[in-house]
Amino acid sequence: MEITSYIIASIAAVLAGFINAIAGGGTLITFPTLTALGIPPIVANVTNTLALCPGYFGGIFAQRKNFKSQKDRLWKLLPVSIIGGLTGGFLLLKLPESSFKILIPYLILIATALLAFQVPLKNWSVSHEHKGSKLLKNTGMYFLIFIAAVYGGYFGAGLGVILMGVLGTALNESLNKINILKQTLAFVINVTAAIYFAFSGKAEWFFVLTMAFGAIIGGFIGGKMVDKIPAAILRYIVVIIGCTVALVYFLK
Repeated sequence: MEITSYIIASIAAVLAGFINAIAGGGTLITFPTLTALGIPPIVANVTNTLALCPGYFGGIFAQRKNFKSQKDRLWKLLPVSIIGGLTGGFLLLKLPESSFKILIPYLILIATALLAFQVPLKNWSVSHEHKGSKLLKNTGMYFLIFIAAVYGGYFGAGLGVILMGVLGTALNESLNKINILKQTLAFVINVTAAIYFAFSGKAEWFFVLTMAFGAIIGGFIGGKMVDKIPAAILRYIVVIIGCTVALVYFLK
């Protein structure tokens, strides 16, 4: 690859880290960038997962004061998240690449829709948070977390929104308190898939390293500016990009 490709990918990773820190949906920037640079879809997805993993540390560290209240619950949900993330990663690498190519525009649309309706979903979760025990029993929550983890291991964009929707509906606690749980589970799911991918021989490691550095920088900048830039504006921009990218893939 030419040095220009690495620079473009790194810039995309900075934007992704910035966007993830404020509104979410950074994968909708980096994944299409990698495929546009000529990287095959599955290799691009593997590379993207590995590259963006470090970005979760910032969010977890920033909310570490809430970690103690969710520690017991986290230990119970970790096995389901790990198995689901591993299953999603396994499906990505074992199913024919043609299947993934067919699913790409639909996966992007799902992620875009989740991002577009992020606020209504959160509001709905808030309105139902005190009815969680009636809506979802523990078994139902574990099952939905597993499905979310499979999706996260397979593609991952919009995973945080899915997890927040499930946890906000199932648990009788405020979203502020369970956000650390969402962040940590998303990190675990992505790391599980990333570890599996690391031994697959499918990663473009120089892209991983340069993009990881960019994602950390972008996340740091986004964390500093989170109170200065309206998340809604950034979210709308990413939604427009997501719809455009999905259309391009449909037309390919």
